[in-house]
Amino acid sequence: MPYSCSQWGDFGQQQLPMIVETNNQFFEWFPAREPNPVFPLNEQGPERHIRVLVAKPGLDGHDRGAKIVARALRDAGMEVIYAGLRQTPEMVVKAAVQEDVDVIGLSIHSGAHNYILERVAELLKEHDAEDIGLVVGGIIPDRDVERLRGLGIDAIFPPGTTTT
Repeated sequence: MPYSCSQWGDFGQQQLPMIVETNNQFFEWFPAREPNPVFPLNEQGPERHIRVLVAKPGLDGHDRGAKIVARALRDAGMEVIYAGLRQTPEMVVKAAVQEDVDVIGLSIHSGAHNYILERVAELLKEHDAEDIGLVVGGIIPDRDVERLRGLGIDAIFPPGTTTT
């Protein structure tokens, strides 16, 4: 049974681990990326849950979408660390490395996506953490998509993307 926010507490600025029964549907979003590490199943379920850091970098204070995505990922069986609002690229990468996440998911609606994503990609390289997947959702103009993919952004989710 999926857990409601009230059972886990408000997503707010808290960093709550959220674990439910897993599946590997997540890797359909990254067809070119091998699961790292592999999450073999045993009788009790997976040996390790996929770990995702969700954050709202920059000054944008609209976090409803990030919270919806965090809950959908949790309901799909992933362990989600919600870093909250007003994160700097340095804070995001530091948390990702410390939490040993498999993927960073950023929600950006402020128009600062080029700077933020370039800086996060640079910091991942500096910390020898390029194996961490990097995805973004939000207001990303079509003219910027090719450039962002060149930076190593694994997936870009525009407004209206479903969570299923």
